[in-house]
Amino acid sequence: MPPLCKTVPMAAKDSSPNTPIKIAMVIYPDAQCLDITGPLEVFSLANRQLREDGRRSDDVYRIELLAEEAGPVRMSSGIELIADRSFREAGGMDTLLVSGGMGESARQQQNNREFVAWLNRQAVSVRRLGSICSGALILAAAGLLNKRRATTHWLDVQELRGFPEVEVDPDAIYVRDGHIYTSAGITSGIDLALALVEADLGRQLALKVARRLVLYLKRDGGQKQYSARLSSQVESDQFGQLVEWIYCNLDAPVTVDALAQVAAMSPRNFARRFLQEMGTTPAKFVERARVEKARQLLAEQNLSMEKVAIHCGFQSREQLRRAFRRQLGVLPGDYRKHFNRDLS
Repeated sequence: MPPLCKTVPMAAKDSSPNTPIKIAMVIYPDAQCLDITGPLEVFSLANRQLREDGRRSDDVYRIELLAEEAGPVRMSSGIELIADRSFREAGGMDTLLVSGGMGESARQQQNNREFVAWLNRQAVSVRRLGSICSGALILAAAGLLNKRRATTHWLDVQELRGFPEVEVDPDAIYVRDGHIYTSAGITSGIDLALALVEADLGRQLALKVARRLVLYLKRDGGQKQYSARLSSQVESDQFGQLVEWIYCNLDAPVTVDALAQVAAMSPRNFARRFLQEMGTTPAKFVERARVEKARQLLAEQNLSMEKVAIHCGFQSREQLRRAFRRQLGVLPGDYRKHFNRDLS
């Protein structure tokens, strides 16, 4: 089985400046608007960036919305998107994406025999087939994820596991298995689209688009679906406010005594309850939060290692180096090169 998110070089015809790449997105009533507009905005901004860079005078990506019938389709938010044509009339697609959705309408797509049969026909003709968020459930219902690794929104993981032939990765932001891609919750569709742009047109363009979108990081597919900060908010009601306090005070001395005082608990009781609630010690959590902030600074800004260390509350560059390697298995300098090598 191929590794996660390994990119494939474009075929010669697709890399030609005279050949557009047709991206089609399937939508339906009660689909989630951001599942659709987020990824498609990436392709649109790639077109704009290429023109501004003088690399093209026309659009390399041609974007199309497909639905049961052409015309307005109401999203779960109440916003209406306009489908260009019925999926039955679609053709000549390079990349086909299926959006995620909510409620009975999404389940109806899984049980729509005509649509499922159409998806299976397209799966053997398009270069790439992908899903956003719970759209993976539609691909699974069509049998297209059988014997494949896949992911979806963390809230839908259990339902995806109901398809026994699918190898579910519950944490990944997006997964590629062969020519089929699945992505996690909502905004991770943007990460998937950036990965497709990188495969088509290079990492430098994908990073420029990520910066235009004011994303703090172009995330690789194997990263966790949510950060330690969000994970802690989800997992702990008792220490939710304390977690926010930690992230707002990383550049200050954050000791167990200080944390216990903020939590209005004795140091001993605090340390015990924190370990029970969060699954790690206060010191290890603070180190993880500091490394997370360091990752952001290294990807976003051209600060010296000494300044990065100071901003994140490390006492020295060497302490930053040791913590970074302990948490991520790489050195901070190598991490920075990984995310900035194509922007020089």
